[in-house]
Amino acid sequence: MKKALGLVAMMVLVMAGIESCKHEPEEEVQLTETITAVSTADTCSLDTVYFVNDILPIISSNCAMSGCHDADTKSDGVDLSTYDKIIATGDIKPGDADGSDLYEVLVESDPDKIMPPPPATLTPEQKNAIKIWINQGAKNNKCTNKCDTSNVTFSVNVWPIIDATCRGCHAGANASGGVRITNYNQVKAIVDNGDLANVLGRQGPKKPMPPGGPIEKCASDQIRIWIAEGAKDN
Repeated sequence: MKKALGLVAMMVLVMAGIESCKHEPEEEVQLTETITAVSTADTCSLDTVYFVNDILPIISSNCAMSGCHDADTKSDGVDLSTYDKIIATGDIKPGDADGSDLYEVLVESDPDKIMPPPPATLTPEQKNAIKIWINQGAKNNKCTNKCDTSNVTFSVNVWPIIDATCRGCHAGANASGGVRITNYNQVKAIVDNGDLANVLGRQGPKKPMPPGGPIEKCASDQIRIWIAEGAKDN
């Protein structure tokens, strides 16, 4: 299973903090340039997993990295930088998560194929979100009224964004750049030195984060408000 092996190799190196993937190149998948419009729901459904809100941050943080599966590298022909390319090169079969390479590598029992290999892993919630999203049709959808800026807290709003967007690179002993972001105190440290606002806002000398592209405006607004209100552990 060519693409699954490519995805597995990518995840090993991302979690190890290595800058580039070293798996052997395979035949590159040729894509026609298509842009699938996002379908926006004004009313959010608790039973629906949304690509822009829920899935893209997971893939951007864990897969669409420089040297692996971003738009420039496309290791093994797998480009996970946009919705259309995720569908095509992730070999996603809408409605059939178990038959889709992108999901299959998450639940492999073979330690040489599972993505990422032990001890690193996506959380059960992240794996399940990807499964549900594919089984619901793998739509390019977005929910707008998930954005609550009236009462932003660390536990309800900020941490889920950080966990989905940053954990793929900044967890474990070999966290990228030596920066671990696995709890409130570590997040607060990069708030206090200005790094969080700068890298998310793609400003200053440090590399913009996440590398796959800026986070959604709602998420950015929530983090900005939380910081302005004192970055409390609430």
